[in-house]
Amino acid sequence: MTSFKRRTPKRAQFRSEVFSAEVRDLASDGRGVLQHPSGKTFFAPGVWPGEAGEFRSTGGKGRVGFAELVALSPGREHPQRQNAPCAHHGFGAAQCGGCPWQFMAYDAQLAAKQTRVTAELARLGEADKVLPIWPSPQIFGYRNRAQFKTDGREIGYVSAASNTLAPVQHCPVLSEPNQHTLQTLRAQLPNRAWQPARRSAWRTLDIDESIAAEQVCVDQRLPFKQGNSAQNTRMRAWLAERIAPGTQQAVELFCGSGNLTEVLCDAGVAKISAVEVVDEAIAALRAKVLAGVEPIVCDLFADDGLASVARALKTAELLVLDPPREGWKSRAAAWPKNCQVRQVLSVSCDLATFTRDLSFFLDQGFRLVEVQPLDQFPHTPHIELLAHLEKDR
Repeated sequence: MTSFKRRTPKRAQFRSEVFSAEVRDLASDGRGVLQHPSGKTFFAPGVWPGEAGEFRSTGGKGRVGFAELVALSPGREHPQRQNAPCAHHGFGAAQCGGCPWQFMAYDAQLAAKQTRVTAELARLGEADKVLPIWPSPQIFGYRNRAQFKTDGREIGYVSAASNTLAPVQHCPVLSEPNQHTLQTLRAQLPNRAWQPARRSAWRTLDIDESIAAEQVCVDQRLPFKQGNSAQNTRMRAWLAERIAPGTQQAVELFCGSGNLTEVLCDAGVAKISAVEVVDEAIAALRAKVLAGVEPIVCDLFADDGLASVARALKTAELLVLDPPREGWKSRAAAWPKNCQVRQVLSVSCDLATFTRDLSFFLDQGFRLVEVQPLDQFPHTPHIELLAHLEKDR
């Protein structure tokens, strides 16, 4: 009788295995990149390039695996490693995980972000256009807004490790007014009015330093706003300094409630086509009654309905865009033939989609003048990018 040996599924081969590895790089989400002795790539949080130690496999997906740090090898700890000041910092199911780089000194965080941007732009042959990153003036107490979740019994963030509610008593990156709001909301626990419906795990509490704690309502979403006020001021100044003198007509995509639209108005741009799809943001923009601004309601993620955007781009001299992480997906469909745009000023919160969109503009004959990285969110791998492009007439 022939006997067959049961094969161990590949996914199970590495689970709970402890192995030695060196951290070679950082992934886009901030985790360390390791190589298993078998050659398989693993990702682990809480480690930095150059460090080495023992890691435990926690699972895998496709051709990559996931691991957690067991212990660093003697003498292989990064010299800028530090104790995270937040009681909720960590990478387990009960920790929030929202500031995964708190274990590293701020200088090291900035250097890692600078390296990543330069490497990405090098693929386009534009590494020399990357300027030194602008640090955040505050590395704690800088967040002017936040989104919490509640089940009526607790308030916290969604844990990055487990997608469960991680209770938070104090968050060091929140501004002082927002700290007060958090404590005021926590004082209302338990709260039956905040309990979710049976099919929902939790409900949302959006807070903003401009809104009193008594005005915060469950599941009342706030329009988009830059989360670091000091860096937003610097971003607006950057834009104002680069608008070409005499610009009369501009198109602003993903205008939101008018954060950058105000800068265009102050610069004397006579006609601004401001494009947005979120009703609350458009209403807030209209309420500002900005001279020369024509709000256009349009879904910039859909190829249909872009005719109004294409018409505006046909005669505009300046394009300003500040897309979400997905970038400007409909760029090819919206870009008209014989477009008159000669200057592009772009704000981006995702490096991968930024370089994709940048490639499009380079293909249209634009020249990259500069890329200015900006640290909007210290202790996270997030990078804000400002780009200036021009085309000769």
